[in-house]
Amino acid sequence: MKYFAIVLMSLSFSAFSQDSETTIDDSSAVRATIDQLFQGMKNGDSTLVAAVFHPEIQMMSTFTDEEGNPRSHKGSAAEFKNAVGTPHDQVWDERISNVRIQIDGNLAQAWMDYSFYLDDTFSHCGVNAIQLFKTNEGWKMVHLADTRRRSDCN
Repeated sequence: MKYFAIVLMSLSFSAFSQDSETTIDDSSAVRATIDQLFQGMKNGDSTLVAAVFHPEIQMMSTFTDEEGNPRSHKGSAAEFKNAVGTPHDQVWDERISNVRIQIDGNLAQAWMDYSFYLDDTFSHCGVNAIQLFKTNEGWKMVHLADTRRRSDCN
């Protein structure tokens, strides 16, 4: 009985370490997916952006209007990809920080601060909240929401 308990404990430690390794690998893959989105934006490459979007992605931006009222805007992935891929004079540089990723099975969520620049000129800041689904092709974004403000940015 004593040996059985030792074997059982050893197996559970082994299973835990595999889950931990999987979580680390998945966390790195989620981060790579996020980084690909922002690299695609910076490069003006809609193909890079499209590759990280799930076909049914939903997008939303939240902000406060000029009168101080809370507002939300439902975005279109097709319009976003088109805007990224349409040549524009300025580089869209979204710089992220404080990225926090949580994963359970095939669902991940990431929360991060960002500052958005047109070339080197600050435009706005906020937070991105992204939910991702692990498909057979890898992690795909299913929901992308952000806040937008021009003040209280660090």
